[in-house]
Amino acid sequence: MVFEGLADKLQNTFKKLRGRGKLSEADVNEAMREVRVALLEADVNFKVAKDFIAKVKERAVGQEVLESLSPAQHVIKIVSDELTALMGGTQSRITISSRPPTVIMLVGLQGAGKTTTAGKLARYLVKQNKRPLLVAADVYRPAAIKQLEVLGQNLELPVFSLGDKENPVVIAKKAMEYAESYARDVVIIDTAGRLHINEELMGELKAVKQQVKPHEILLVVDAMTGQDAVTVAEAFNKDLGLDGVILTKLDGDARGGAALSVKAVTGCPIKFTGQGEKLEALEPFYPDRMASRILGMGDVLSLIEKAETAFDAEKAMALEKKLRKEEFTLDDFLEQLQQVRKLGPLEQVLGMLPGMGNLKQLKDVQIDEKQLKRVEAIIQSMTSKERRDPGILNGSRRKRIAVGSGTKVQDVNRLLKQFDDAKKMMKRFQGMQNNKKKGGFKLPFFQ
Repeated sequence: MVFEGLADKLQNTFKKLRGRGKLSEADVNEAMREVRVALLEADVNFKVAKDFIAKVKERAVGQEVLESLSPAQHVIKIVSDELTALMGGTQSRITISSRPPTVIMLVGLQGAGKTTTAGKLARYLVKQNKRPLLVAADVYRPAAIKQLEVLGQNLELPVFSLGDKENPVVIAKKAMEYAESYARDVVIIDTAGRLHINEELMGELKAVKQQVKPHEILLVVDAMTGQDAVTVAEAFNKDLGLDGVILTKLDGDARGGAALSVKAVTGCPIKFTGQGEKLEALEPFYPDRMASRILGMGDVLSLIEKAETAFDAEKAMALEKKLRKEEFTLDDFLEQLQQVRKLGPLEQVLGMLPGMGNLKQLKDVQIDEKQLKRVEAIIQSMTSKERRDPGILNGSRRKRIAVGSGTKVQDVNRLLKQFDDAKKMMKRFQGMQNNKKKGGFKLPFFQ
């Protein structure tokens, strides 16, 4: 999980502060030393870490904090505010031109994930009611054009290509003509990268920029390269003038130093983060929400937004009616499981809950995506009659289902017990709601 090490250390530091009642300046200094070490170990730029600590200390040793009844909470709030400011303060959105098409040029080194990101960004913009055109301007990397065309097919979006023999500047120019002819309101240009920064790469990108005058030049950079990501961002910003950064593979970087350093060093805001291979695995970057997650306060807003896109309101209403009539079947159980999986990896979902960011604390929780797939396989190996009425599942039927799903009879038995437990729990909650209406027992979250 991103920022895992930093989150652990910061949360442990603040736990010590909470146990001290009123704070002295020495207490704050000691805590800041620990925070500074934690930032450096998280691969945060040295100067960024130094400036960050100076700003926090300046605010944290003020009379208002030291004489407060809950000084530790004041210090945590200051750290949260400064972390948010360090990462850009507020969400930085893509600039959409008032006169379409909006031109977005993706740049970066080879291997950063530009082509995949082009597809992810196109999908995101479709969700914003835009009509993107993908442009294959990487004529050097083998199979780059084919990769973008496959992504376009998956998204049912057009991909403009002139093959790998044409000049990228000509490709970009003709792509603009195509976009205007076919009323595509966003043009996403996937440019070539190199294994390192060189004059040839920058010269070509400058020529494309000059030709199409993009509204957004976004640097796609691999978060797992740590401090190198910041160095790359500095170089591209100096030569091209970046409008923003997309950090890819953020889920694979437990340190997260690039996310904390890139805005402070380059002045370029992080606009999106990529966390996973799937096309939906691109999220707008919210500095305040990321700061909240680092400090173990969760990210409930992002979780709600994910749930709103993943869950079907009509299906939820239908499920509620089934629960009232006690008609909850294994088909419904499977449907709920599939909707939960749409939220993304369970580790990410749990990381958004307050107090759950440090997953090492969840020693009894097994986050096993394979187990969820086994459950799906078992239910899908049943007949529709068996899914509606699990009571008919005798020994021979269970054995047949186990063979059909590639599991063991014990796995089938375990699933059926989980299903019964879920039904009982839902029935109990339903009863509690009914009691509430009659003025009886009340639960806080049903009031």
